[in-house]
Amino acid sequence: MTANEKAKAKTEQTAGAAQEAAGRAVGNERLTAKGRAQQMKGDARQAKEKTKDIGKH
Repeated sequence: MTANEKAKAKTEQTAGAAQEAAGRAVGNERLTAKGRAQQMKGDARQAKEKTKDIGKH
């Protein structure tokens, strides 16, 4: 996994978690869902990069 892509994935996961927590704190379902979606995007990016790494070996 390239360092840049790994950082992007981790950033998306962290930002999503923060949005989800904020949404729960204020009772905003839309913000909570948006945070979950962003976390899932980061998870998908990370999985894609790990698959690329496996293919290189």
